[in-house]
Amino acid sequence: MARIGVDVGGTNTDLVLETGAGVFYHKVPTTLKNQSIGVVEGVQSICKMAGIEPSEIETIVHGTTTATNITIEHNGSECGMITSEGFRDILHIGRHKRPHNFSLHFDVPWQSQPLVKRRNRISVAERIVPPTGEVLTPLDEDAVRDACKLFKKRGIESVVIGFMFAFLNNAHERRARDIVLEEIPEAYVTLSSEVANVMREYERFSTAAMNSYVGPKTAFYLRDLEAKLREAGVGSKLRIIQSNGGVSTVEACAKRPVRILMSGPAGGVIGGASEGEMVGTGNIITVDIGGTSADISTIPEHQIKIMNPRDTYVSGHPVLTPMIDLVTIGAGGGSIAYIDEAGGFNVGPRSAGSEPGPACYGRGGTEPTVTDAQIVLGRLDPDMALGGDLQLDAELSRKAVEEYIAKPLGMNVTDAALGIIKIINNNMALAIRSNSVARGVDPREFSIMPFGGAGPLHGVALAEATSAKDVIVPVAPGITAAVGLLKTDLQYEHTEALIIELNAAKDAEYARINEAVASLRDKVAAELAADDIPQEAQKIEVIAECRYHGQGFELRASMPDGPVTAETYRTITDSFHDQHQLDYGYSYRDAEVELITLRAIGSASARKIEIPKVQETDGSSVDRALMFVRTTTFDNGQTLETPRYDRSKLYAGDVVNGPAILIQHNSTTLVPPGYAAETLAHGNTRIRLVGAA
Repeated sequence: MARIGVDVGGTNTDLVLETGAGVFYHKVPTTLKNQSIGVVEGVQSICKMAGIEPSEIETIVHGTTTATNITIEHNGSECGMITSEGFRDILHIGRHKRPHNFSLHFDVPWQSQPLVKRRNRISVAERIVPPTGEVLTPLDEDAVRDACKLFKKRGIESVVIGFMFAFLNNAHERRARDIVLEEIPEAYVTLSSEVANVMREYERFSTAAMNSYVGPKTAFYLRDLEAKLREAGVGSKLRIIQSNGGVSTVEACAKRPVRILMSGPAGGVIGGASEGEMVGTGNIITVDIGGTSADISTIPEHQIKIMNPRDTYVSGHPVLTPMIDLVTIGAGGGSIAYIDEAGGFNVGPRSAGSEPGPACYGRGGTEPTVTDAQIVLGRLDPDMALGGDLQLDAELSRKAVEEYIAKPLGMNVTDAALGIIKIINNNMALAIRSNSVARGVDPREFSIMPFGGAGPLHGVALAEATSAKDVIVPVAPGITAAVGLLKTDLQYEHTEALIIELNAAKDAEYARINEAVASLRDKVAAELAADDIPQEAQKIEVIAECRYHGQGFELRASMPDGPVTAETYRTITDSFHDQHQLDYGYSYRDAEVELITLRAIGSASARKIEIPKVQETDGSSVDRALMFVRTTTFDNGQTLETPRYDRSKLYAGDVVNGPAILIQHNSTTLVPPGYAAETLAHGNTRIRLVGAA
């Protein structure tokens, strides 16, 4: 049976298809008005390439930017919120944390772009108190009904319900939801206790508000895509990759879209990690450069990192959901170069996207982009884009760079194009350092792995800028994120808040912990079973999130294999001390450790895509792959006659010395002078300085 991975980016939609006959790759333009149209067209096209019917597809795994784009474009649903009396302005006040401590001019996103407008935040009488979740003040049900009448009058159908201490007892939130659905049957309702069942009311409310803000449009997109695939004859399961790298169902993601806010970049990180395993390199810095953005992640020793909850912000709003640790900046092939009002030379974050696209696309775009600069420098061949499927106009690129950059700055077109490339490379290098050096990671011990349609054109420059040891180019750079989708497992998570001082715990506290663990395991097992995963294939891990008494945030710690008792609780505390030492460089072994949250992670292994090996070199010349020779300008300003090679005709063990350009359908790899590109066993390429070990 066949499986497809589909990754939708801002410019292109990437697909990979695995069948018994082999692995097929494809790229189609993203249909921005309705991404599902491009996805369905791409699925139909790649099935034709492989010579199979859509009905033969067993599974489609999808990475989507729908929810992310809603937060970026600020076009989510108009939301209403029902909250505890006296706490209406929690979403506005936040944590009194200044984005820039010493600046008088900065934006506070939760105030300038609120997820729920103040007039739509209605407080009602109710109160649940810690530490047991006892009801102090019953829920005022009439006030909830009055709030619903106001929402109906204002045309609001997306409702957030967030009450104080609901993570200890969510009875009031559940009752409020019942009332909302009685009054507004078609409402999209989010409970804070269901999307973030943890302490910290601001972060919990913000997460719930984000869920309702992106929920209706995201749910519509996912269900519309599922329906369109059915109409196209695809009866397979549709699975969505989540921000934590796990895969879930359409229905689960439609209910909790906060879990897929980083869906798109997650596939790239997983794909990069798997490419590292293929070449036997554990330390990887992935740089996924598409048409609109660059996503950067550091992977030490094959371990994909999950962000600390204190860092999980989306468009300036805290969102308490597990996310792969990565940095995203506005740097891609479509990033626009411009001169600002002060005469400064800038590139990005504004992007031309796929509509109208770079000037060379000839679709109405007139401003110069990174892609246009690459064409001016001869690094992209206008007649070879997407294997010749996309014809580009080099004259339009030259005209755009000259008009918008060269003439205003009084330089020639080539220097202007080099300036565009150098600026975008420096922007990405700074982001790489923020995800590595700034966190105590030495890039000299890591390989840069550039992918995405534009990635391999920048790989060597980024390695030089960050002192990385070499560059590894994946088998299908432009499709790596889609390949990652077929490398991940099904995954669900549930949390339960328990505030317990472990060193002072007694039998009653241990019983509460063990009861919560059992409940979490049951919830996760039920979700896996509902997805047709047999019990023997289910893997459930429970972790403890702990802190020192009074500390601001938690760290993850291991749980004992069996029940937590007076004899086994030190497994948790010792693990916490070790993690604190690792993350912060110190620990207090005698200090009090608080258990704050239990988190259950349920997973089921999926069949991983297998990339076939390529033919080993027979000792013949690499000229068998030579296509033609054209002039190309490199970063040092040299313009050299540069051979182009068909990457698909290079064998394992072949070495191509720079200057050279390796061409394939989904991407182009630049090998500057002084560097050599070696083809590895599966068709990956390692680029390093000539003479380097």
